[in-house]
Amino acid sequence: MNIERIGDECYDLGECPIWDPQDRVLYFVDCPACAMFRYNPRNGDIKRWDVDCGYLGSFALRTGGGAILVMDDGFHTFDFETGKVTAIVEPEAGRTNLCFNDCKVDRQGRLIAGSMHTDLTEPVANLYRLDTDLTCTKIDDGYICSNGPCWSPDGGTLYVSDSNADAIFAYDYDTVSGNATNRRTFLSTADSGGLPDGGTVDAEGHIWSAHFESGTIRRITPAGIIERVIELPVQWVASLTFGGDDHDIIYFTSMGCEFEGDRDSSPQAGGLFAIHGLGIQGLVEPRFAG
Repeated sequence: MNIERIGDECYDLGECPIWDPQDRVLYFVDCPACAMFRYNPRNGDIKRWDVDCGYLGSFALRTGGGAILVMDDGFHTFDFETGKVTAIVEPEAGRTNLCFNDCKVDRQGRLIAGSMHTDLTEPVANLYRLDTDLTCTKIDDGYICSNGPCWSPDGGTLYVSDSNADAIFAYDYDTVSGNATNRRTFLSTADSGGLPDGGTVDAEGHIWSAHFESGTIRRITPAGIIERVIELPVQWVASLTFGGDDHDIIYFTSMGCEFEGDRDSSPQAGGLFAIHGLGIQGLVEPRFAG
């Protein structure tokens, strides 16, 4: 196994890396900079799009082209050619103590996204589903900072982290309706060091969690046991995804800006990285079907 630094750019908060197998490129965002990026591993080129917003939490590619941006108060369409942003629905408009954060698409093409309390102290944030007809439904509440939604290979279990509650939760997920029920603690991380941030699931059904402030990525069995810990060259790792032609490379992002009066002292903080040689394959992330 080896870890590669991609480029020399320092991002304020790299998040939501997503591999596009169609074009064989990696997309990701810098949240406070309100910018999207596309990295082409074949030539090293990184393209940037600047978005007019207050905070760009995450995004999802669409089957018909373009993307869904999860930012500020809700969901917006994005056209890569023109840079145009159009609001779909903003379910938390007017709630200045909340901001949308991470998202992911289920196997049926629906988008799950959550919000966070801007002071990261109160459990008042929510989890939403954006259906393919662009209707929006709140599916749960009580989060401080929702993060890392991902599904078991069969789609029947939804995992969502609450970074500031030190927990990864699991739900029973109805693949027909998109309803999530029976929320329970899948893994308590209070004593394991770091905060559970971005997440993904591999082809064997193991959960991979970026543990912010710990300098590690952790592989967790479906039974909730930490099976592997990968030490990283940065402490403030933020999110991760599988990519590459064989879907066996982990790309991960990190935070380079100041946070709560402190910052990651690692020389490569804020970088984009790839982990090669894991011998494990991930799953293709679906595109939003709306």
